[in-house]
Amino acid sequence: MTEKTDEPKKRWTRDYVFDVLKELGIHYIFGVPGTNEIPIIDGTSYVENEVHYVECLHENIAIGAAMGSARMTGKPGVLVVHVTPGIAHSIGNLFNACRSQMPLVILCCQQQNELVTQEPLLASNLVDLAKQYTKWAHEVRTPAEIPLVLQRAFKEAMAPPNGPVFISIPWEFTMVRIKDDAHIKGITKISPHFTGDPADIEQAANLLAAAKNPIIIAGDAVGYADAWPELQELAQLLGAPVSLQQFSSVTNFPNNDIHWQGELPGAQDQIQNVFKHHDVAFLVGFGAQAQLAVFKYSNGPLIPNHVKQVYLTNNTWDIGKNAYGESAVFGDIKATLPLINQIVSKNPPKQAEARNKHLAVLAEQRKLQWKQYKATALDQDEIWAVLIADALREAIEEKGLQKKFVYVHEAVSDGAAFQMMLPLGTKSSSPISYYCVAGGSLGWSMPASLGIKLEQNAIQGIETKLVVNAVGDGSSLFYPQTYWTAAHEGLGILYIITNNQEYHTLQLGLQQVIAAYGKAPGYEWEPKTTDPEYLRINRPKFDFVSLAKAFGGENGEKVEKPADVRDAVFRGVDYVLNNKSSYILDMRMAQNTPPPKGKTIVDVWYKQYALQPALDFFHKAEQQHTLKATANTEEIALPANIPSLF
Repeated sequence: MTEKTDEPKKRWTRDYVFDVLKELGIHYIFGVPGTNEIPIIDGTSYVENEVHYVECLHENIAIGAAMGSARMTGKPGVLVVHVTPGIAHSIGNLFNACRSQMPLVILCCQQQNELVTQEPLLASNLVDLAKQYTKWAHEVRTPAEIPLVLQRAFKEAMAPPNGPVFISIPWEFTMVRIKDDAHIKGITKISPHFTGDPADIEQAANLLAAAKNPIIIAGDAVGYADAWPELQELAQLLGAPVSLQQFSSVTNFPNNDIHWQGELPGAQDQIQNVFKHHDVAFLVGFGAQAQLAVFKYSNGPLIPNHVKQVYLTNNTWDIGKNAYGESAVFGDIKATLPLINQIVSKNPPKQAEARNKHLAVLAEQRKLQWKQYKATALDQDEIWAVLIADALREAIEEKGLQKKFVYVHEAVSDGAAFQMMLPLGTKSSSPISYYCVAGGSLGWSMPASLGIKLEQNAIQGIETKLVVNAVGDGSSLFYPQTYWTAAHEGLGILYIITNNQEYHTLQLGLQQVIAAYGKAPGYEWEPKTTDPEYLRINRPKFDFVSLAKAFGGENGEKVEKPADVRDAVFRGVDYVLNNKSSYILDMRMAQNTPPPKGKTIVDVWYKQYALQPALDFFHKAEQQHTLKATANTEEIALPANIPSLF
C-alpha cells in the first residue's frame, strides 16, 4: 500500500467508494489506468482508505484478478475500467464470472455526461455492452445518485446467487465535492443461509429415500456453500455415486470420498450413459447443465426422460432450467441438506449399504489403476499430466501445505489427472482450494492467480501460501502480461505451462466434430487433414521461460523428460515459497520431432488418453461400451475424462 502521511482535507463523490470498501473489508482495486479513472485511483493513495491499487496491463487480467480475490474472500472483487475499450476487453472473464456466479463490482468511468450524446472518443452505450453478463448494469444519472447506486450494486453482487454488477459513471461525477460528514450509511446484507419450504423438503427427501438407484450431481453452489459434509452424509445414506458438473468452478465434492466419480463427461451419449440406469437424480447446486459442444435433439435429452429429477439450489433459474423437475427445493444447500438428510435417515434405501460397499471397492480399483497409469507415464518419451499432478501432491504433503495451497486450473486437456491426483479431499483442502470457471472463455487462470495470491487468508479455512497455476501453452499466451503484475506486486506463484505446442483441446474437439458429423446425413463433413497447421503453436516455437523473464518473471526452467518432472516441481515449489517472485516450468508435453512415418499427431497423443483410467468407475462399463461401439465404426472417440468445448 502506498505510504502517505497527509490526510485528505476534502471529500469528493469518489470517496463513497472507499466508504463501502472499508465497511466490507475489501482492500484491493484492480485495473488498467486511464485518465478518467484517476480520481478513483488517487483515492488508494491515502493510507486511511486501506485500499491498494493493483495495476494490470490488460482489462481482462484486471477482472480475472478481481475474480481470484473474490473467490478467496467471498466478497465482491472490485475493478475500475476505462470507457468502451475497458469493458470490451473485460468481456471474456466477465462472461466467466457470470457463469460461475462470482461477486464483482465493475466501475467504468464513462466520458463526460454532457459530451456522451455527441459520440466522443471511446464513448458508447456501456450498459448495453455489459448487461448480458451481469445481475444489474446501470449508468449513473447524477452525482447525487452515487450513494444509492453503490449501495445497490454491492448489495446485489453479494446477494444469493452471487454475480457481477456493472456501474458506468461519467468521470466528472467522481470529482464532485461533498460534505465532510457525507458518508454511505451502510450496505444491506442479505443472508444466504435460508432453508427451503418444509413441504418441498419432505417431498424431495421421500423421492430420494424411495429411489432404487439414485445418483447425485453436485454443482458449484455446493462448493460455494462449503457443504461437503452435508452432501457426503446424503451420499452415504443413499449409497449414491456423486458426479460433478463439468468445468466445476470449485471442488464440489472431495476426491477422497468413495462416492466421488469426477466430472460429467463432455459428449451427449456419454452423459446419457451416466444417467440411464438410475431412476432418480438429485441435482444439487447444478447450474452448468450442458457443458458440451455437440448436441442433437434426435438423440434424446442429456438426462433420459425416465429419470426423476430432484433439485436443490439457491438460484431459481437453475431449477428445472432444461427439464421438468419432479421436486424443486429453493434454498441454501448447507442449511437445507441437513433437513433432507434427517428425513432420509429415517427410511434409507434398502440397497444403500450394498452400493456403499461396491463404491468402496471401485474407489480402491481406481486408485490402483491410476498408480499403474503413472508408472506407464514414466516410460514415455513425452511428459503426461499425471506425473505433474502427482509431483504436486507429493510436494504439498511432504511440505505440510495441506489447506495452505490453491490450485488454479486451465490445463484444459488434462483435467482428470489433476482432479484425481491432487489432495482435493477433506483432510487437505476445501472447495475453494481448486479454482476454475464454468464459462470456459480462455485466459481465466493466470489473471486469477494474482488475486488469489494477494489474499493470504481465505474463507473456508484455507491459506494461499502456495499458489500453483497449471495452464496450457495456448491459454498462457492470452495474457502473458500477467507476469509483469506478479513481479510488480512481488507475488510468488508457480506457473506450470503444459506445452504440447498446439491448441490441444481444439485438436480433441476436431475429433469430436468428425465423429458427430463425418458420416451424418446432410453433413458428411470432413476436414482436409486431421492435423491442421492452424492448430499448432510451433512455428516459431515459444520459449516460455524467456517470455516470462521479459515481463519480470525471474526464474524458471524447461522440463523435457518424464523422469525430471518430480524434481522440477519440487524446485518450483521451494522457489515460490521462499521468494516473492514467480517460477515458470515449461513442461514439454510433446516432442519437437514429427510423428513417425505413417502416423499423425492424433495417433501420438491419443495414447495417453486411451490408456488413462476413468474417474467415474461406477459407470465405467457404460463408457467402455460406448468407446468399443465407436471403435467398430473406425471413428476416433474421446474418452469420457476429456472435455471438448472450444
